[in-house]
Amino acid sequence: MRNSLRQYSLFDKCLINLDQMLKTLLPERQLVGTNPSPAKDCPDVNFTPKEQRYIAGLMRINHTGEVCAQALYQGQALTARSAAIKVKFEQAAKEEGDHLAWCAQRLTELNSRPSFLNPLWYMGSLAMGVTAGLISDQVNLGFLAETERQVEQHLTEHLQKLPTTDQKSRKILEKMREDEQRHAMTAIQAGASELPLPIKGLMRCMSKLMKSTTFWV
Repeated sequence: MRNSLRQYSLFDKCLINLDQMLKTLLPERQLVGTNPSPAKDCPDVNFTPKEQRYIAGLMRINHTGEVCAQALYQGQALTARSAAIKVKFEQAAKEEGDHLAWCAQRLTELNSRPSFLNPLWYMGSLAMGVTAGLISDQVNLGFLAETERQVEQHLTEHLQKLPTTDQKSRKILEKMREDEQRHAMTAIQAGASELPLPIKGLMRCMSKLMKSTTFWV
């Protein structure tokens, strides 16, 4: 029987990954989510200019976090040894693509924009994903689990900081947090290694730097 699965050449894979990067970083080629925004039925609210800038800053951080997730999972999938684990990263990236689209849409609604630093964060995350995959599949999964745990924590912080009247952003972040929890559990169940404390600390430092810069830039 003829194998129906296409075998991609190295050149094909490079083009696919380049296209993924452009869809992540360029607004005119922005990834389109496969699922509608959880905030689609929430009514619009008129915010004060100060409130609007603040909410946009929070959502810009979350958008950049999803840019990082796309790059991270792309790098991890590239270097994963197991085909089954590679599929897990690709599925996680697909769901994170929904998050990216929802955050981009919310920024547009707030008359704001993504961070100018997204290309820098994308390349750094891609490098980390490739490195984690080169070490081992268990470390690769461990990196995924720890990343999702830290993202869940900062989403919880943002939910506490949002104005109570902003139900649109709240619905988006709540759904994102639910998905991050599931991704972390999936990685753990697949055999994720617990990362050393210094690595976890470095990841937190990088996250703090990202949040403190992309809120404004």
